[in-house]
Amino acid sequence: MSVARAITTPDELEAAGLADPRQRVGIEAVAARYAVAITPDIARLIEPGVAADPIARQFVPDPAELLTTPEERADPIGDHAHSPVEGIVHRYPDRVLLKAVHICPVYCRFCFRREMVGPKGEGTLTAEKLTDAMDYIRSHPEIWEVILTGGDPLVLSPRRLAAIMAELRDIEHVKIVRFHSRVPVVSPDRIDAALIDAIRACGKTVYIALHANHPRELTPAARAACARLVDGGFVMISQSVLLRGVNDDPAVLAELMRAFVEIRVKPYYLHHPDLAPGTGHFRLSIEEGRAIVGALRGRISGLCQPTYILDIPGGYGKVPISAEAVKATGEGCYSVSDYRGEDHLYPPAVPSAL
Repeated sequence: MSVARAITTPDELEAAGLADPRQRVGIEAVAARYAVAITPDIARLIEPGVAADPIARQFVPDPAELLTTPEERADPIGDHAHSPVEGIVHRYPDRVLLKAVHICPVYCRFCFRREMVGPKGEGTLTAEKLTDAMDYIRSHPEIWEVILTGGDPLVLSPRRLAAIMAELRDIEHVKIVRFHSRVPVVSPDRIDAALIDAIRACGKTVYIALHANHPRELTPAARAACARLVDGGFVMISQSVLLRGVNDDPAVLAELMRAFVEIRVKPYYLHHPDLAPGTGHFRLSIEEGRAIVGALRGRISGLCQPTYILDIPGGYGKVPISAEAVKATGEGCYSVSDYRGEDHLYPPAVPSAL
């Protein structure tokens, strides 16, 4: 299938064979609420007419997204509660998120920021707002790491990326700059010499956190894009989400983690799905997730083992889903201890029949 540009509408989804016309009303309702975009590289990976295709499941709108549950929330990990100025999230003492843009090349159907991103989202920071964000970073010497996220920061032009990096370069207490991006997978041609030059920052160590959830996403073009980044001097780590119907199988996860290591991307985080609206059909229970991740032990090298984590709803931070941090309290609920030692309740999973 040849696709010239990103697919963004129900009409285009149907024309590409990626949406069932019988679900048109539901898909239109989803698209009216949440952003839709599927790049040519991703569209070519999807098997048309196969609803259970793990790539389609991540990117093609599903009427199940219209079903919400009481525990789901618009800001599931509490970004707004820790935002002292627009564009900054300061949840942990030594690091901040810098959300310069809220646009993505693709929109994941399980996105925890789905209420904030896209054409109707919070938008790109103006020059004035970006100045305010940089001033905040300058005024807080405890900030050792700046994490560019959003949205996807690598959708910005090389000129804008270079300007951001030039400002960070001159903040002496910032030592690490990290980008979180899907671009090397969903639009690998964008990783060119101009972009690589733009994100180099003299005196800083730059990490690229690659988001991919299924081994089929690591196409030859995606692998080549990652090679350009690693050869360009950047350290790459992975970020994945454990998703029902996508990678909830030890064999699939093992293949994905091995593939990361083979292309010089160190497995980092495997996220338990967040409580974003309309994402219940992706969520497993913590017990299911523990069983799947536990099955990786002994199956794959220690180099391939990610840390399975839960972002505590409400903005209390990430914790490894271990026996010490997460304890069952009965009826599918859990008590989760954050890094301060405070306990929080986590709800049961939505039944898989949903």
